[in-house]
Amino acid sequence: MTLPLSPDELLTTTRTVRKRLDLARPVPMDLVRECLEIALQAPSGSNRQDWQWIVVTDTEKRKAIGEYYRRSFAAYAAAGGPSAGRYADDPDRAQVQRRVGDSAAYLAERMGDVPVLVIPCLRLQGGKLPDGNQAGLWGSLLPAVWNYALAARARGLGTAWTTLHLVYEQEVADVLGLPADVRQGALVPTAYYTGDTFRPAPRVPLDEVLHVDGW
Repeated sequence: MTLPLSPDELLTTTRTVRKRLDLARPVPMDLVRECLEIALQAPSGSNRQDWQWIVVTDTEKRKAIGEYYRRSFAAYAAAGGPSAGRYADDPDRAQVQRRVGDSAAYLAERMGDVPVLVIPCLRLQGGKLPDGNQAGLWGSLLPAVWNYALAARARGLGTAWTTLHLVYEQEVADVLGLPADVRQGALVPTAYYTGDTFRPAPRVPLDEVLHVDGW
């Protein structure tokens, strides 16, 4: 069953879930498959549908990927990471950023314990990434990842969209036995969530980022 959410409510309350992922409750594969079926309805450039989806439930493989993620996050945090310091002149935004940093660190230590890790990938034409602009290439995968997150939210699952593991992309590929022509686009930990308070997030006002007919 899906939650009784209007389209606008679904779109504005699908949040990154880190601290409230239920690490102890298994997620049925049938439910993940439902979400992926909806993911596959996303647009794809020239209808190529070059996406591939790796669903990781094996305990040892999750722990291996989680360790690479932990290492990557540690380096990211040491370099400044999701620091509130960048918003020192905006106390409200700095407070939000501190919460983001705390929850990101929490997940980094527990990524390998999340019951399902979904890794969306692209199978490359010619076996390698093209030179120059790659917007069209990744634009044929990333809308499907968001479809997956929306479908998961509607089914009582929480997700987080991250790419930090890509510092160790080859090592993760080795863990999963990925072919050389398959490249990873994200890592989406998936679990039932605890609590039920989801609301729109604070955002920069539209008029500060909107440009009509030119800059």
